[in-house]
Amino acid sequence: MKAKMMFYCTECGNETPKWQGQCSACGAWNTIVEQPGKPKGKGSTLRDRAPLGGLSLRQPKLVSEISSTQEIRFSTGMAELDRVLGGGGVKGSLVLIGGAPGIGKSTLMLQICHQLCSVAKVLYVSGEESEGQLKLRAQRLGAGDLGLYLFGENNLESVLQAVEETKPEILIVDSIQTMYHGDQSSSPGSISQVKECTMALMQLAKGQNITVFIIGHVNKEGNLAGPKVLEHMVDCVLYFEGDRQSYRILRAAKNRYGATNEIGVFEMDDTGLREVPNPSQALLEGRITDEPGTCVTCVMEGARPVLAEVQALLTPTSFGNPRRSTNGFDYNRAMLLMAVLEKRGGLAVNTCDAYMNVIGGLNLDEPGADLAAILALASSFRDKPVPADLVAVGEVGLTGELRAVSAINQRLAEIHRLGFEKCLVPKGRGKQAVVAPEGLQLIPVRNIREALAVLL
Repeated sequence: MKAKMMFYCTECGNETPKWQGQCSACGAWNTIVEQPGKPKGKGSTLRDRAPLGGLSLRQPKLVSEISSTQEIRFSTGMAELDRVLGGGGVKGSLVLIGGAPGIGKSTLMLQICHQLCSVAKVLYVSGEESEGQLKLRAQRLGAGDLGLYLFGENNLESVLQAVEETKPEILIVDSIQTMYHGDQSSSPGSISQVKECTMALMQLAKGQNITVFIIGHVNKEGNLAGPKVLEHMVDCVLYFEGDRQSYRILRAAKNRYGATNEIGVFEMDDTGLREVPNPSQALLEGRITDEPGTCVTCVMEGARPVLAEVQALLTPTSFGNPRRSTNGFDYNRAMLLMAVLEKRGGLAVNTCDAYMNVIGGLNLDEPGADLAAILALASSFRDKPVPADLVAVGEVGLTGELRAVSAINQRLAEIHRLGFEKCLVPKGRGKQAVVAPEGLQLIPVRNIREALAVLL
């Protein structure tokens, strides 16, 4: 029979028989798209798939009755990836890895096969490359002679059949947007196909205790392509960030088995991705200490303190409206700090073009970097460098006051470890007792005027 057209919400996956401006399930606007639906009589319901008499009814169990003798975590062979996953991969989990084209998603998956193939059977499925092309890449990355199973196929039924025959412990699918299910009449990459294929892989992971890694494409806005329900179904969502000329940062946006906002730092070279175990030192390499407009801060990326360099450049504007540009720093936050600097700090920065940059491709979205941004802007405006041995940590309010930040002791330990001798900190430090390492001088300030007095 002729397929009936259905409408889907790209945010939550809700199906509606006709188009509407707002989704009735999640309330999002302009997210309804048209997709071919299943013809009547061809779809399968739970009753069609397994009659009630054939269902195996499982009983709920107490937590104390569930056996935990077998270790459910395993190492992927990359310490940075293990950190982001919360201590290693979890058996029976479904992990989604997304990022821009060419950022290194497939390279990362092939590289971890070098370690995984020595302890488990791994099946790498690619819908974008043939087996010959995959072999060339695997040999270049050092995973060509390790018993890795390669399968170039984008039909999900063939992939599930290959899983039944080879019985792998780890399955890698590259990518979910190239897979298609025979029951769906829409093209690969559509909302219904992505949702159906992910659901089948989730049932495979949970039912047969197979760890499944899925590579996902991103759209022009930088979000994962497909329905938003894709991120809800998986256990972990990892994002690859950064550009091709700087460090690549792997960030956990969702993790059911560990902390979120953990990051892993990588660098791409001729042999693939190389781990950066000490990102603070790597991000500060080549720093010029006697030039104005730069200041170092310490931010928390999950449980890891990372030192980053914030740079600012202020020049007199030649037009009516000053130009503003930021890279690695939130634009609206930068405009707020410039307004506070002019009103509470007494510096007329409203007549200057302002440019802000964070070295190494790091994105600072934590309020603890506010004070360093203020000092970098003031240093560039007055053309006076910040002392080379000084680090600034603190949140700036609209009245110019400085607020305490979290995990201050871990930040101070990282600052001292990298050889800095002075640290500008808020005077009101909250309820946490501050323990300064020996050799690190703390300079408490109450507002940005006191901080500028120390600098200028």
